Amino acid sequence: MKKIGFIGAYDKTDMITYVGKILNALGKKVLIADSTITQKAKYIVPVINPTTTYVTEYEEMDVAVGFNSIEDIKRYLGIPETKELEYDYALIDVDNINAFKGFRLQEAEKNYFVTSFDVYSLKKGLETLVELTESISLTKVIFSQEILKEDDDYLNYLSAAYKVVWNEYRLYFPMDNGDFSAIAENQRLSKIKFRNLSVAYKEGLTYLVEDLAKDESDSNIRKAIKSIEKGA
Repeated sequence: MKKIGFIGAYDKTDMITYVGKILNALGKKVLIADSTITQKAKYIVPVINPTTTYVTEYEEMDVAVGFNSIEDIKRYLGIPETKELEYDYALIDVDNINAFKGFRLQEAEKNYFVTSFDVYSLKKGLETLVELTESISLTKVIFSQEILKEDDDYLNYLSAAYKVVWNEYRLYFPMDNGDFSAIAENQRLSKIKFRNLSVAYKEGLTYLVEDLAKDESDSNIRKAIKSIEKGA
């Protein structure tokens, strides 16, 4: 199972479910774990009787809410700690240091720092890493209309106080009003649809999945997205 960390205070739940949906369309078994303080998944992923912690099925993926470690999820599912969870990917959404440590994201296959350039998202997101004593490699996932050198320099300046090593490349989501409307509609319908997302947003998802699934070609990933669009 490949454990992937999505770190930061920026609202990233929808993006993570879209990434999971593409991986699922590629034939991968996916677990999404929302271990954020806000637990947005509790509100946008349908469930009959939500409790403090639970695992539910959504769009052929499993979504776990309220857990602080893989071991907690295993206990909930009645799986021995010595046995691996039977997923290809575990996508872990965290915005606090306790969840980061609980899921041992320093051992993750990849870690992404998801943010926009507003000061709250930058500073609050970096607080997730405040107690780290060893350096961690992070890839920037930026939500912004444009990336100015001054903005990126400011993020680098703020992160200088943390144990962060930035990867040379970054992933970019230039959100527009159409994307906000499409995401809101998906939430209301409790469905994942790609048809009304902008080309730029879908390109961002494509590049992110390419970075995660090195065994999949660009053409296969784009075919998977097309299949989701046709099925919507």
